[in-house]
Amino acid sequence: MTRSPTLFVLDDDPAVVEWLVEMLTELGYQTVGETSALRALDFLRTRRVDLMISDVEMPELRGLDFLAAVHREQPAQLVLLMTAFGSIDLAVECVRKGAVDFLAKPFRIEALTSAIQRALRERQMRHEVVRLRAAMSESTEPRLRFRSPGMNRALELARRAARSDLPVLITGESGVGKGVLARVVHDASPRSSKPYVQLNCATLPAGLAESELFGVRKGAFTDAREDRPGVFEQAHEGTLFLDEIGELPLEAQPKLLQALEVRAVRPLGGSREVLADARIIAATNRSLEGAIREQRFRPDLYHRLNVVRIEVPPLRERPEDIDAIVDQALADLATRSELVPLGVSADAMRFLRARSWPGNVRELVNAVQRAVALTEHDVLRIEDFEQDIAVSDAGDLLEDALAREMSLADLERAYLTKVLAKTGGHKGNAAKILQVDRRTLYRKLAELDVVTDRPPSVPPTRKG
Repeated sequence: MTRSPTLFVLDDDPAVVEWLVEMLTELGYQTVGETSALRALDFLRTRRVDLMISDVEMPELRGLDFLAAVHREQPAQLVLLMTAFGSIDLAVECVRKGAVDFLAKPFRIEALTSAIQRALRERQMRHEVVRLRAAMSESTEPRLRFRSPGMNRALELARRAARSDLPVLITGESGVGKGVLARVVHDASPRSSKPYVQLNCATLPAGLAESELFGVRKGAFTDAREDRPGVFEQAHEGTLFLDEIGELPLEAQPKLLQALEVRAVRPLGGSREVLADARIIAATNRSLEGAIREQRFRPDLYHRLNVVRIEVPPLRERPEDIDAIVDQALADLATRSELVPLGVSADAMRFLRARSWPGNVRELVNAVQRAVALTEHDVLRIEDFEQDIAVSDAGDLLEDALAREMSLADLERAYLTKVLAKTGGHKGNAAKILQVDRRTLYRKLAELDVVTDRPPSVPPTRKG
């Protein structure tokens, strides 16, 4: 069932408001009326309307001032103006500044309904423009226009690396967009018209790594009922992106090194090598140098992959890129949805820029997707992110701990510090939050050397 459009009527004359609300309600619109411009602005902070119908000359706010105030609250809000003959010049100026249309008083109800229909069609057209822009944005250039120096350096290095066939190693935290950068390299390379194949090495069981990489010939083992090419064959003359390369089982690494050197593979059960000329891009969110020291990664394979290295900075180090990421997330959603918000309010954008985003770009995009799915506004507000904020804040500590590879003791110490900060150093309240008795809390504080503002009233029991 289609929702009836919601209209908001604003005029300082109560008789005009009563008449318009009654007429428009009879015509099937959900209609709200108000005689105060300031109360109307308060209403817009908490409710969504499809169209505002407002007088120009009002005692509290007039013309351009009121229009500007509305658009500060709702940048995409449609405003249809009603004006007396002497204020037509002002109404025309308001239209130039963003009002959708104006009507000169007195007017017939038929003229008003025609203007309302035109305005609602305008609203639908604006949403259509968002979808069309997203649909037309596909190109070999990255769609995001980054502002941060770190990300622009990474993009420039990716474009330069694309001109050659040298292996590329992309490093950075989980969720920063390493896969996007790998695609940039492929799309800007001479191999862009050839296959782009991606394999996540973290998902490979040790026993299946070789068959996924190099393929299987019929009869190689009991369930091998037909030839199946591996990712190297699939990416022949194109690009093979090996994500999370640090998770590749150690026993598969020598054969991967050989495949890179001879540009050919021998499938399991095969009697001869198969040409596999694929350009290799690898990515990792872990330290391969540390894996080498722990003998989990071969140094010769590392040096073979680490020819062109691209570091992708975490999102917390480039908050100036958040606007572009949010805009692109909305554009991508517009290609798959009938109705997508036209933007994000200034307050919400300030909030998004201020967050640390331990899950990086992936976490930010997920937050936008969820807000779009649940919003009732044309422009996303802070409250559209509220549930996501609560869930994300609860997970920030864990995500940060995982990214920094913190020990369990460090994680406990960080959480105890946060709880004590929340309670102002009050141990009794902290113990209630943690659901432990005070002695257990004091013992933990002593074991972990947690600095507190208040000395404990009961001597802590030290370990040992």
